[in-house]
Amino acid sequence: MAYRIQKNPFPIPTTDGKLIEEFFGKASINAGDYSIARMTAPPGWSEPHQTPEFDEVTYIIRGKKQFEIEGEVITLGKNESILVAKGTRVRYSNPFAEPVEYISFCMPAFSADKVHRENIT
Repeated sequence: MAYRIQKNPFPIPTTDGKLIEEFFGKASINAGDYSIARMTAPPGWSEPHQTPEFDEVTYIIRGKKQFEIEGEVITLGKNESILVAKGTRVRYSNPFAEPVEYISFCMPAFSADKVHRENIT
């Protein structure tokens, strides 16, 4: 196949209020060694620290997102992007009053067994 058009991204179930729609990746089309998804995280959302086995590029469409990377806190807003290299300890959150919408590109593809989230104590 020379190309594939994606009109209906695959919704990834979550329990934390974050909306994840994967356009291409393991969950949506089970092809390629990458994943690209649009996400919307509500105010007050956060994930535990993680040390993934994939590079992750995040591009902010609207709102702000906070990144805790190896102990440094970084906040990005609309039209800003960041690359977090695989093997880096990171925590993603939205401690702000508005939702954040962003695109995430992972290579190799995101998978639950490669994200290595820490247990919350």
